Amino acid sequence: MDAVVWRNRAMTLFDRIPMPVAVCDVYGAIVLASPAMATEWGQTPSGLRGRDVLELFRPQEPLQIERIAQALRLRHRSRYPVAVCWDAADGTRRAGELTADPVSDSAEAGTALLVTVRVLGECRGAPRAPEPRASTAEAHVLELLAAGSTTARAARETGLTVDGVNYHLRRLSERWGAANRTELVARAYALGVLAPGVWPPTAAPAP
Repeated sequence: MDAVVWRNRAMTLFDRIPMPVAVCDVYGAIVLASPAMATEWGQTPSGLRGRDVLELFRPQEPLQIERIAQALRLRHRSRYPVAVCWDAADGTRRAGELTADPVSDSAEAGTALLVTVRVLGECRGAPRAPEPRASTAEAHVLELLAAGSTTARAARETGLTVDGVNYHLRRLSERWGAANRTELVARAYALGVLAPGVWPPTAAPAP
């Protein structure tokens, strides 16, 4: 079958899937979203391109994300369910299960994620608390980054994978609007996440 014809048929099937589905890169950035996924956010599929799927669908157990990153690094092919909540376009706070299925065309090709979301109903728990300026794990990564550590060394020091460290740095950069790591460290000091005038860099006590 002609490759173009095959791709068009695949896209047609993708668009008809009734549940929210997206293709993401290994860091969770949406490359392709189904209409059902876009509807959850009152967007067009192209409007979700580049968004972090784990910022949209908030994991209830963040440690599960590190387990997924570790499996991706090892090129495992299992499915990994994550309990999530999100605020849909209609104002409803929903609960569901997000599944990230690592896929690629070949062993040599870069791995992507086929992300599906199973809607389970309304999220009836307590309202989401305001997101802290930096979590304990993020603050530790920032300490190491400010001291000049490489990503690999930060991973060793924190017990995370390199993908795990990059995940934290990416979330912080998006949250604070930092363009690079130098700016990220500067923002950490400006926001009081890192204590000024202290060496080695240390996270400031929580207010």
